[in-house]
Amino acid sequence: MKITSVDVFVLKTPLDEPFAFSQGWVHRRCATLVRISADNGLSGWGEAFAQGLEPPEIASAVIRHALTPIVVGCDAMAINVLWHKMYNATRDYGRKGSVLAAISAIDIALWDLAGKYYQQPIYQLLGGAFRTRVKPYATGFYRLKGQGEAARLAEEAVQHRSAGFTSMKVKLGFGVDDDINVMQSINDALGTAFGADHHCELMVDTNHAYGRAEALRLGRALENYNLRWYEEPLAPEDKDGYRELRQKLNVPIAAGENEHSIYGFNPLLDVIDVAQPDVGSCGGITAARDIAAMAQAKGVMVNPHVWGSAIAQAASLQLIASLPVPHHSLFATQPLLEYDRSSHPYRRDLIEHPWELSDGKITVPDGHGLGIDVRMDTIERFQSLDL
Repeated sequence: MKITSVDVFVLKTPLDEPFAFSQGWVHRRCATLVRISADNGLSGWGEAFAQGLEPPEIASAVIRHALTPIVVGCDAMAINVLWHKMYNATRDYGRKGSVLAAISAIDIALWDLAGKYYQQPIYQLLGGAFRTRVKPYATGFYRLKGQGEAARLAEEAVQHRSAGFTSMKVKLGFGVDDDINVMQSINDALGTAFGADHHCELMVDTNHAYGRAEALRLGRALENYNLRWYEEPLAPEDKDGYRELRQKLNVPIAAGENEHSIYGFNPLLDVIDVAQPDVGSCGGITAARDIAAMAQAKGVMVNPHVWGSAIAQAASLQLIASLPVPHHSLFATQPLLEYDRSSHPYRRDLIEHPWELSDGKITVPDGHGLGIDVRMDTIERFQSLDL
């Protein structure tokens, strides 16, 4: 099965109401999608994770000009070989960021192709499914003004819980005092609406807004909330700071959405409790598989990050299905699916049969490859002229 073509689709649409996370304002939603076609008529889909402030054209340019010449004409089944060819060819100007996201998109598409060729879901090619239903957690709590929005964010928490989400991640990083006020308001609102025993699991994410002193102060203030994790408390470069927080706090430390490949995760896994590779950024399913194996050896939980379209969500579901738990027990903690609840016009509309929340969980697609059918009409509606 030879690769005959690589098509790139850049989707962009402005948001009716911009929102902010700690690093800036998001005015549009974007996606960089890839379709790889083979000489037997099969095609596979992939996605490069476009960070909230990242122009999707960067990964698109890498795919078009650096990676397509490497893979066209090659055996589509040689996924591991092609990953290393792409990584080695771009090493002098890649290793991180948009270049790895571009490699990720092609890699995901190749796994989708392989699944279609063998008529199996990707999780079966990865060795089988430890789980076929995954509990999602709601990501949201973005700001519409900035500080002083605790009351509105508390109402949002109640909405997520009412929609069936019993886990949710709160975006912080807008000043330690404001963050503490937000968490207190959310906890009070959930208790008022659903009772003191509301069975709602919380995580927080500051998107590396703080230095060590502020991150430590916030972490200590939140220790009584029994958080599942404290995400990206520091800049991804500050490995020593992560080690310090992990030693001083009684909250699990999570990071990894801004780290890439086995080379980047190798030192990170020594200073965190939860690894969060994004399949659309870390190097695709191939890299995520290898990162998961390293994490397993170190006893670190893997819980993928995902903020992309339905293609990225599908790839994450396939990976999550195949992940072992690092500490086996009858009631072991299981990985969750990050489910972005913010405005995103081509998440559900991008595939024929979007998944639904049923009894608090989402069923992993068991069709061939990613298990989804991509709608070209949606792509054409949102496609940007990327010339």
